[in-house]
Amino acid sequence: MGYKMMTYKNGLSELKGTNMRRSYPYALAVTLLLAVFLAAQTPARGQGQGAQSPEAQERATQWAAADIRVLTPGVVYSSGLPDLAAAYTKETGKKIAITRVGMGSIVETATTINPPPDVIMLPFQLMTTLSLDGGVAPGTFIPLGRTRMGLAVRAGAPHPDISTVEKFAAALRSAKAVMRSNPASRTMVALMIDNVLKRPEFAGVNAPPSTRGEGGQALVRGEGDMAIQTICQILPYKEIELVGPLPAELEVWIDMTTAVSAKAQHPGDARAFIQYLLGPEADKVWKPRGLERFF
Repeated sequence: MGYKMMTYKNGLSELKGTNMRRSYPYALAVTLLLAVFLAAQTPARGQGQGAQSPEAQERATQWAAADIRVLTPGVVYSSGLPDLAAAYTKETGKKIAITRVGMGSIVETATTINPPPDVIMLPFQLMTTLSLDGGVAPGTFIPLGRTRMGLAVRAGAPHPDISTVEKFAAALRSAKAVMRSNPASRTMVALMIDNVLKRPEFAGVNAPPSTRGEGGQALVRGEGDMAIQTICQILPYKEIELVGPLPAELEVWIDMTTAVSAKAQHPGDARAFIQYLLGPEADKVWKPRGLERFF
């Protein structure tokens, strides 16, 4: 598996390849989180202005007024994106709005939200589809980083040895309950974890799906005694601790990419912000939050 990088164009590279604690509190008004993307939808999406709450209208106004609009799934948001956006705003004066959308609807949102995003962040497979559909500006599809699945335990609990598939399976079988995201949600994270647990090595593991939120969030609430979740979505919680990434042989990770939207209204600013996110200073934020940068 890997990536093949094509020649640079306009400062970013064309990419082709195969395979691929809680929300951070930010008082800085420079980064505007739009947690529900429908607040910024057009009336054609069934959200007429008259039906919006004052808060939803304000979020839509902030999105429309931003110098750079960023559409991202939660795994990148949790990996430090708001911190980087705030730092970039402080350095350049450019206001950045971030809309966080679930994996299941993010591609549709990227093509329908109005005003459109300038920067899009997606897993490799989804970005490939969007690019083939003409949704990405040529020459801007580039790797961002890899987020791995990890095992979490309650804070202060012993950390089992999970260095091999066999030891990892034994650790899971020793747990009363291993919490995980619900595969019925059809999210990429939930389905990847479900595929691992269906392997014969994991027969006998009690892994009930979380009924509210992700597996790590269920563990934070006191459900179960272990959880499988993306590392970047384990690290923010003080109530749980990361044991480590799942064994590499399982290949349980998501390769994230970024690109300028073909509909971007601020393409120059979008390119500049992506370059900032790919720089060595930005890696000092990404890495401790669980996103492994590609170089």
